[in-house]
Amino acid sequence: MQGLGALLPSAQSMQLLVAFRDEAGALEVKVEVPGYPRAAVERLGEEVRKSGGTFVELWRLPKAERDALRSRTLAGGTPFTGEERAQAAQELQQHLEALAARGPLPQAPAPGAPPATVAPPARPEGESFRRPEGEASAEEPQRRGRRFAVKLELEFRTELDFVREHALNISNGGLFVRTAHRPPQDSVVTVDVKLPNGQRLQGEALVVHVVDAPYTGGVGLAFLSDDATFSATLDEYLASLVGDKA
Repeated sequence: MQGLGALLPSAQSMQLLVAFRDEAGALEVKVEVPGYPRAAVERLGEEVRKSGGTFVELWRLPKAERDALRSRTLAGGTPFTGEERAQAAQELQQHLEALAARGPLPQAPAPGAPPATVAPPARPEGESFRRPEGEASAEEPQRRGRRFAVKLELEFRTELDFVREHALNISNGGLFVRTAHRPPQDSVVTVDVKLPNGQRLQGEALVVHVVDAPYTGGVGLAFLSDDATFSATLDEYLASLVGDKA
């Protein structure tokens, strides 16, 4: 944790949230950077896994899963600024050392059963929060499978360009914009989408893929915003599209 500054030297701001549970500790890191630092994120994830922890990029999860994971692991957490990394690391280390010294939590015996004499096996190191391959939640087909064809006016900004275009499809996770102005993959843009009811979706998005074709090319953008208003506006709009297709 104390090495985050060296790992992410381009970070413009950093926020930490440390939470403790009976069987684990959790850390959320929010970083504002000019682009998506893929190499740094992969390196950070590898370091977390080597230490026996679990690394999750929250923005990649469907909103319902992301909210549930935060509620389950980060509720009641203590916020720290990026300058307070050493203090946050110390508190997290103390909690984890206390857990290691205590050993695995005993399982509650079944009614009428004699007390257990053998401790249960510890949770496997590095166990992932992600579900096993091939197993889907009830929301995933709606979120990842329901991509709606639209023609929405939008503006997106990069450090160098300001572009007005149309989004051709949209889902809970993002949208596709047909455009000759194609920011590089992993860059972050600011989007302003005008919805038919007059509302606007304004926030940041990550360029997750670039289609280089003369007439059908463009960029796929993944929404990064955790703003409650953004999420509510998007959910309401997608619900209206579901109703139109029914």
